[in-house]
Amino acid sequence: MAKGIGHMNIGDPFQDFMLIKEATKGVASNGKPFLTLILRDATGEIEAKLWDATKEDEALFTPEQIVNISGEINQFRGKAQLKLFAVRPAQPTDGLHVSDFVEKAPVEREVLQEKLTEAIFEMENPIMQRIVRAFIKKYQEPLLTYPAASKNHHEYVSGLAHHIVSMLQIAKELCNLYPQLNKDLLYAGIILHDLGKLKELSGVVTTSYTIEGKLLGHIPMMVEEIGHMAKELQIEGEEVLILQHVVLSHHGKAEWGSPTPPLVREAEILHFIDMIDAKLNMLNRTLEKVKPGEFTERMFAMDNRAFYKPTFEK
Repeated sequence: MAKGIGHMNIGDPFQDFMLIKEATKGVASNGKPFLTLILRDATGEIEAKLWDATKEDEALFTPEQIVNISGEINQFRGKAQLKLFAVRPAQPTDGLHVSDFVEKAPVEREVLQEKLTEAIFEMENPIMQRIVRAFIKKYQEPLLTYPAASKNHHEYVSGLAHHIVSMLQIAKELCNLYPQLNKDLLYAGIILHDLGKLKELSGVVTTSYTIEGKLLGHIPMMVEEIGHMAKELQIEGEEVLILQHVVLSHHGKAEWGSPTPPLVREAEILHFIDMIDAKLNMLNRTLEKVKPGEFTERMFAMDNRAFYKPTFEK
């Protein structure tokens, strides 16, 4: 994978191996079936249409299948799309592995684990510290490998831990600037706020939503888990209730997925920190793929805006 799909421009020819992330059946206006493929490598992903798809194609081109692609980068409705000339499954002799096509966090997992441990040691409230320690012990391996989402932000290996650690760094600076903030509550809320995604999402490679994720969502599942963990540890106190509220409200509004808005100062701040880190992760990674003086493609998660990269940027 010399250049990578994330660095290709409109009009570029493309010839390389890619991993099928998603494969969805459809029927064209002429009544013929087609497949919508989401293809990825370690630098990004792109959509492609396999027209006039046969039953054999549907059986052959499935998620987590490595394929050899020949095509050209086109543009459709403001987004890059790969026009397929030819596609075939990879062969064992090609010596490729699924892990070759999965984007990874820019920070090593050992460093992420160290930063999480440091944050826990900084906490002084024994109730919150015990609860957080118990969850870190319970979910240590998936926490350090799972993405933070199936798309849009931190959707890569160790993305969840990277998101949490980045939020902790923002929180530390804010606590220095505003010492009135309860650092323990903010740290605990940040570490726990998205742990429900370990049940909401299916895994690392071709990340999708589980049945529990679709029917319940990561926020209610985690609020319930905090209650169960407190009982298991025989912990009582207002800290448990407030921690549940911080997690329950971290999306900010009902239309964004939170049953209640933030009603505690640290809950409000956690929501903003979450938004800042998620949006900057999306923007930084997208802007890396365009040259100064160019616009990015339209970003659905950013109100369908295309962002301009100023010419004075390096």
